[in-house]
Amino acid sequence: MKNKNTIKDWSRMKLINLTVVLAFIVSLCSCSPKPDMQKITVPEYQSKMKAAWLGQMAGVGWGAPTEFHFNGRIIPEEKVPVWDASMINQQWQDDIYVEMTFLKTLEDYGFEVSIRQAGIDFANSQYGLAHANEHGRHNLRLGIAPPYSGHPKYNEHADDIDYQIEADFSGIIAPGMPQLVIELGEKFGRLMNYGDGVYGGQFVGAMYAKAFFETDIHKIVEAGLAAIPAESQYAEAIGDVVTWHKTYPTDWQKTWQLIEDKYNLNRDYRKFSCSEGEDADENIDAKINGAYIVMGLLYGGGDLDKTIVISMRCGQDSDCNPSNAAGILATSLGMENLPERYKNGIDDTTNFSFTAYNLPSLLEVCVMLAKQAVLREGGSIEKNAEGVEEFIIPVKKPVASPLVQCWEPEEITGDVHFSEEEMDKIKMKIRRPEDLVNVWKVAGPFSRNGVSGLDLFDVSFTPEENRNYTAWKEMPIGTGEFEADFINLERYFNVENSVAYLKTNVWIEDAQKVIFEIGSDDGVKVWVNDKLVHQNDQERGHEQGQDIAEVNLEKGWNRILMKVTQGVGEWGASLAISDLERELIKGLKYK
Repeated sequence: MKNKNTIKDWSRMKLINLTVVLAFIVSLCSCSPKPDMQKITVPEYQSKMKAAWLGQMAGVGWGAPTEFHFNGRIIPEEKVPVWDASMINQQWQDDIYVEMTFLKTLEDYGFEVSIRQAGIDFANSQYGLAHANEHGRHNLRLGIAPPYSGHPKYNEHADDIDYQIEADFSGIIAPGMPQLVIELGEKFGRLMNYGDGVYGGQFVGAMYAKAFFETDIHKIVEAGLAAIPAESQYAEAIGDVVTWHKTYPTDWQKTWQLIEDKYNLNRDYRKFSCSEGEDADENIDAKINGAYIVMGLLYGGGDLDKTIVISMRCGQDSDCNPSNAAGILATSLGMENLPERYKNGIDDTTNFSFTAYNLPSLLEVCVMLAKQAVLREGGSIEKNAEGVEEFIIPVKKPVASPLVQCWEPEEITGDVHFSEEEMDKIKMKIRRPEDLVNVWKVAGPFSRNGVSGLDLFDVSFTPEENRNYTAWKEMPIGTGEFEADFINLERYFNVENSVAYLKTNVWIEDAQKVIFEIGSDDGVKVWVNDKLVHQNDQERGHEQGQDIAEVNLEKGWNRILMKVTQGVGEWGASLAISDLERELIKGLKYK
């Protein structure tokens, strides 16, 4: 039998052992690695964020005169536009304002917004679009919900550059948060793109996110690569540029040729390219244009002018690519290090087209969203020793999206459509051919020697001067090779740099105010009963209902005259007439 002292000693030993074990467990927990933290003051963030937007505008403004004029060839040095101070203000540029649709969705609904609500907002946008954007939005308006709106089964442009152009916003509001950039790409990029088309945007956004904390361009590019699948052709293209830059550090034109040979001329790297010509021609694939962004960054050596010019001189989408490159570099530099010419004469009052934002309000919403993002990602906003607010952001290794490829897409299962309730929220619906005005007469083409068709917008020709003009012909619509939902002037005339006129008469039972839903490629003027009711001088692709005009129709017959300008490429128009609630009007007649 144990004595009392032995029992006490034994109990004491158990207590000591338990204490040691507990201390060991606590020590293990305390030794668990805590995430590294990165800090940036709010004023520093604001400086870099504003520089990001100005860099974008400088790049697109300077490169705009060259866009797609040099395909498969380097822009000669003497063809590089001379910088003009007016180039910095690009409030009208779609390469800038489209991404603000996504910012507005985040402002309205927060970061937890569903991809379907993002799709509804994009479907209701009213600006002109092309390629993946145009087809994605068209799908949304038809009722194909995201992410299927960007799936290759429904979108033949899914590998195009579109989300890459617009993804700047995702990194601008996510400083040091690449995983959020990836998430935003899966939400907004999948509205119109898939595979490499999405990865291009995630790559660009992740470079912006890194640029808030890094000046080494190579590390910024590496951060972009870490945000996309390493096995993707997009990552291969960027990796090639990095390797070739190391091999030819002073000869960007040698690297350009290597890119051209592999990513333009080699069909294995254009498996889902929307431009299929065998010769070097327009290539709007995300990969090659992403390579040109990195060309500007690496060979520009931290010089903003040189970065823009090299990215521009690579050709193809030679305003969007320098815009991305300049925005990323400008983020790294901050306002205090931007060249003065990119900071002078800034328009702070004009709204960006189709948005509620001017530059100051755009900057405000970015700060608001960045603060939300920091807290959402597990960071904090605190005052430092100087009393200045700063973002404290955990450093997290990004996990890239799964690898998908446009030429071998995922199988679609289940219903791909919006619900009726969701469709009720989409005001910009696609009209059926029978809902469009499809009885027209046509006159033209009219042109002036040496004058671009786009410059004929305000040049008056006989059909708009003389109501009794007689040389009208029936316009074929819905017969033979002519579409039923588009007045195809390109197919009818097969000319460039011209204008054409269309006329019809509409009968309505009672006088009332109506909506004209107008689509055109390119610019358009509309007269009703000899009164000009709408005009839009734009170079754009056609979409139904791009322009909305309120028009007063008289009881009985009303004469409609349309003038449509043509630069190059596609040419045509469409018109639907609805009431003020956007419902079709019964009983309309045409002759």
